[in-house]
Formats: sequence, C-alpha cells, structure tokens
Amino acid sequence: MMVDMAGLEGVEQPRQRGGSTAARWVPGTEDEQAVKALELFGNPVEHEVCLPSRGESAATARRLTQCVVLRQWALSPQIAEHAVLLVSELVGNAVRHTGARVFGLRMLRRRGWIRIEVRDPSRGLPCLMPVHELDTSGRGLFLVDKLSDRWGVDLLPRGKTTWFEMRVADRP
Repeated sequence: MMVDMAGLEGVEQPRQRGGSTAARWVPGTEDEQAVKALELFGNPVEHEVCLPSRGESAATARRLTQCVVLRQWALSPQIAEHAVLLVSELVGNAVRHTGARVFGLRMLRRRGWIRIEVRDPSRGLPCLMPVHELDTSGRGLFLVDKLSDRWGVDLLPRGKTTWFEMRVADRP
C-alpha cells in the first residue's frame, strides 16, 4: 500500500542476518527465459532497464534478477531466492500503486553487498504495515524488511527509487 510518509525518505532500515554459503549456479527450466529477458530488455547491471507497468512484468523482473544473481554474480541459490522474491514485491507495489506506464529496474554490486532498485514516477512513499496471520495482502514491505539487510526509499525530482540491499560473501 502506498501512503505518504513525509520525513522518512532516504531512511535506511538496518538488519542483521547470519552468514550464507555460496553455491555454483545450476541451470534450470527458467534459464532460457531469463537469458531471453536479458536480450530483450537489457542488463540491469549495465543500465536501468525500463519495463512496462503491467502485472506480467513482475515475471520478467524475477527472471532478470535470477539470471544476474546466479549466473553473472555467482551467488548462492538462497540469496537468489530472496532477491527474486523481494524484486517481485517491489515491482508489484510499483505496478499496483503508482499509476505509472513504466518502471525502472537496476542492480548493483559492491564488495560484500548487492543492491536492487525499482524506480517509478510516483512520489508517494511505501508504508511498512503490521502484518497479521490471516492477511491476504500487504505483506510486500514486511518481506523486504525481514529478508533484506537494509532497505529504503530515495525521493527523486520526479518519482522515487525503492531499494533493498543484501550482504553477500565475496569469493576470493
């Protein structure tokens, strides 16, 4: 749910998690579709990828994320699973709550961290709501908050970037 939270823009939410073990990427049935998505839309590591603001774009964003995290960055399947889930949640919010025609997806890696960003033209800030056991919706930011190490929102002159970061083990 998007609501105005004036004064909280740019605020990071730190999280502590245990270590993870890295594993080699193993191709799956989704791999071919992920590679096609990279060819069609571009690589979100090299530049922001613009996707149409439609429900089916969440699947494209998931494929791009899986391909980058497992194949290009050679990170663990658990990191990939969490990143794919969180991208899906951020994209879902951008599609459902912003009224935008397109949104942007960008992925960055620096020593010990990955950062995934979803940019949209709305300046309405997402709101982390309490989640109850029987809730059927509204869990997106709750999952982002629980599975990422940090997340936040950066207001832009036109719109915002919602992002999350995860600690990763760098290989020697």
